[in-house]
Amino acid sequence: MIKYINKLGDDNVNETIKTIKNHRSIREYLNKDIPKEHLDAILEAAQAMPTSINGQQVSVIVVKDKNTKEKIAELAGGQPYIAKAPVFLVFVADFYKTYLAGKKAGEPQVIHESIESTAVGTFDSGLAMGAAIIAAESLGLGIVPIGGIRRNPEEMIKLLELPEYTYPLVGLCIGYAENNSKQKPRLPKETFIHNEKYQKDNLIKYISDYDKTMEMYLKEIGLENEENWSSRTASIYKQVYFPNVYPTMKSQGFKNDK
Repeated sequence: MIKYINKLGDDNVNETIKTIKNHRSIREYLNKDIPKEHLDAILEAAQAMPTSINGQQVSVIVVKDKNTKEKIAELAGGQPYIAKAPVFLVFVADFYKTYLAGKKAGEPQVIHESIESTAVGTFDSGLAMGAAIIAAESLGLGIVPIGGIRRNPEEMIKLLELPEYTYPLVGLCIGYAENNSKQKPRLPKETFIHNEKYQKDNLIKYISDYDKTMEMYLKEIGLENEENWSSRTASIYKQVYFPNVYPTMKSQGFKNDK
């Protein structure tokens, strides 16, 4: 068994932290429903997360319908595990609720015209999704986030009947794991933790070390022909891989110009 250089110990941590550190992406699910009380607990954990100014500019679309999940899987670029998972959550930046609050209070909303709304809505949705992930895994469920819902955003917006000032940011498959995938190693913690100020001097060395770690990991899981982290990331980030996001954000009212 290969031991990776950035393996973290589990000494002196509680069960919650152990659950978080044991995370792995699951893409194969059993044909088994999630108990209602478990799903409710996951959604309640997501809603309990903090939001900027308590604006609560996040909504979650809970998708169980087989046909809808299959359509989402297609729009996301052909990801069959979306359809196979018993529940699929879509996290939505939601400034429609705040727009209605503004109408009620007699104050026109302008925040959706600013890049600030995109930053706030994205960050707050991430907090909610993080809580959903931890809650689901603590209940013995497997998950995998899906950024591909932004691949065809116009069709996704229509499918989910999203109103103006809302935007689908990311999805989450939830279900019982059919196969427990091997945990993927992370970059050395020195690339993540910066004491006092950003420490950039040794980043290239740490990245090079991680590329070697990933090559070992890929070999162990039978994917030795796959690219290491640097090559794969570069091949994706050399382009805007979801080019329809910006124009559809604008059509939803997110101008991002202030």
